[in-house]
Amino acid sequence: MDLFQYDMTIRQEYKVFCGVDEAGRGPLAGPVCAAAVILPENVYISGLDDSKKLTEVKREKLYDMITENALSYGIGMVYQDEIDEINILNATYKAMNLAISQLDIPFDIAVIDGNRNVGIECKSMCLVKGDGKSASVAAASVLAKVTRDRYMRDIAEVYPGYMFQKHKGYGTKLHYEKIRELGPCEIHRKTFLKKMH
Repeated sequence: MDLFQYDMTIRQEYKVFCGVDEAGRGPLAGPVCAAAVILPENVYISGLDDSKKLTEVKREKLYDMITENALSYGIGMVYQDEIDEINILNATYKAMNLAISQLDIPFDIAVIDGNRNVGIECKSMCLVKGDGKSASVAAASVLAKVTRDRYMRDIAEVYPGYMFQKHKGYGTKLHYEKIRELGPCEIHRKTFLKKMH
């Protein structure tokens, strides 16, 4: 089923809804970023898909199309110190709630990518693999991913030795090599590095 058609089926029950997704749950460094998006009923954004299936260039183009077409959108970031303090699941919920709280039009329900929504502070439902099913969730996945990638590219200039612009903080071979060579820096998640020793 087409992603936009799927959204039409949700709208039969909930007239206005936001799609919510996150990027950056797994990395060893940097924030977790979430986005919430309300798309208008009649919009079609060509090429929109789960952000993981898209190239960086394509995601950047879609980012502009989504932000131009959305009725409303919000983006929330929770950084490494807080991730270490409250754990990644709670940090993810906090980022999602921050994103949802920025929406400036009322909505009936939030559609959350994944199978857990206990920490969401508004009426919500889960949609497993939602970023590959719903256009609104896919749009949120693109905004979250692009925002986080841009942040990691910027932070790479502050900590040039770690090559954050290449691996975006994920636990790649290159990243592990750099941590062993230089030790962790301020944007590393200490609780995620415990597994290294």
